[in-house]
Amino acid sequence: MSLMMSFSFYAFAQEAQESKTAGYKTAFKHSNAGDNWFINIGVGGQTIFGDHDADASFTDRVTVMPTLSIGKWFNPYWGVRLKGQGGTVHGFEDDALYMQHDTYYNVHLDALWNLANYWGVYSPTKLFNFTPYVGVGFAHRMTLDETIAPPLSYIYSADQQYNRYANLLTVNAGIQFGFNLSKRVNLDFDLGAAIVPDYFDRYVHDAQNEVIGSASVGLTFKLGKTDFDVVEPMDYGLIDDLNAKINALRAENDKLSKRPVSCPECPQVAPIVNEQINYVPNVVFFRLNSAKIDANQQISVYNTSEFMKNTGEKIKVIGYADKKTGTGKYNLGLSEKRAKAVAKELTAKYNIPSQNITVEWKGSDEQPYKENNWNRVVIMSANK
Repeated sequence: MSLMMSFSFYAFAQEAQESKTAGYKTAFKHSNAGDNWFINIGVGGQTIFGDHDADASFTDRVTVMPTLSIGKWFNPYWGVRLKGQGGTVHGFEDDALYMQHDTYYNVHLDALWNLANYWGVYSPTKLFNFTPYVGVGFAHRMTLDETIAPPLSYIYSADQQYNRYANLLTVNAGIQFGFNLSKRVNLDFDLGAAIVPDYFDRYVHDAQNEVIGSASVGLTFKLGKTDFDVVEPMDYGLIDDLNAKINALRAENDKLSKRPVSCPECPQVAPIVNEQINYVPNVVFFRLNSAKIDANQQISVYNTSEFMKNTGEKIKVIGYADKKTGTGKYNLGLSEKRAKAVAKELTAKYNIPSQNITVEWKGSDEQPYKENNWNRVVIMSANK
C-alpha cells in the first residue's frame, strides 16, 4: 500500500508541474444530464474508535465493510456521489472486557474534488486520479443482540428511547485515489472516516464524538459519455477583422468590375478586371478538436455561396489543423472532416452543386498561417 501511495503522489506531482508550465486553467462545456455518471462497488475493512478500545486486539476491532456508490461528474474537477456503507462494528467496554456487535448502515452525500485534474492536466485517459471528498449523511444502528454481549452500556432504559439514539447524522470525509484500467473502468481505493455521536456504540464517556475509520477497494464503472469537451477560446475580434478585410476587398473587386470599359483615364483596366473578378479567399475557423461550423463563421460560407451563384465559378475547399495539437494522422482526419463539413454546408444549405466544389485536406503538415491557432481552418478559393 505504501509503495502504491508513493507512486500515486509522484504521478500527481508530475502532472501538477505540467499544469504550472501550461499557465492556464482549461474551461469545459457543461455535461448533459445523462453523461459522466458512475457506479462503484467495493469492499473493505472498518473499525470504530470509541471509549474503551485501547486494549482490544486488531483482529477483534476490524470488520468487513461493503460499499455501493452512484455519482456524477459535472466537469473534470467537481462531482457528487451518494455512497452507502455498513456492516457490523465492534464496540468495547470495561477495557475491552466486553465486545458489542453494532450492525448499522450509513448513507452519505459527498462532494468530490479531483485534484489530479484540477492541479494537473486533464486527459480522459489519465492513469491516476486523486480525489478528496467531504459530505453529510444519515446512519441507523440496528437493535443490539443481547445474547452476544451484556447490555451494560445502555444509555436508555425504555424501548421508546431506541429511535432517539439509533438514528443519527454523520459527517464523512476522506480521500479516494485510483487508476484508470480502461475507458469505462477504474480501480479505486478509498480511505474514509465517518464522525458519529458518542452514544453510537451505546457507551457515553468523555468524548463528544466517535469515528468509524475505513479502507476499501472497488471497481468504478463509467456510464454515458466518459470525457469532457474543451471550450476553446477564440479571438473573435481578430476573426471579425479578417472577415471585414475580406469583405472590403471583395467589395472593391466588385466596384472595379462595374467600371465602364470606355473610362478615358483607364482604357486598359476593363479586360484585366474581367479576369480578376474571381475571388478573394474566404476562411472558416474552427474550435480545438472540432469540425462543427460555429454560428459566427456562417457569414463566410454564405459569402462564398453568393460568389459562386453570381459568377458561376467553381471553388476549392481545403481543410487544415494546427500543428501543436494531436498527431499527424489524427490531424489529417480532422482536417478532412472540417473540409467536408464546409462543402456539405454549401451544398445542403445554399444549394451549390457538389460538382462545383473540389474538397482537399492537408492535416497539420501544411500551415497556412504563422499563428498556430489560426490553422484550425478551412480556406475556400476560386478553383483555377
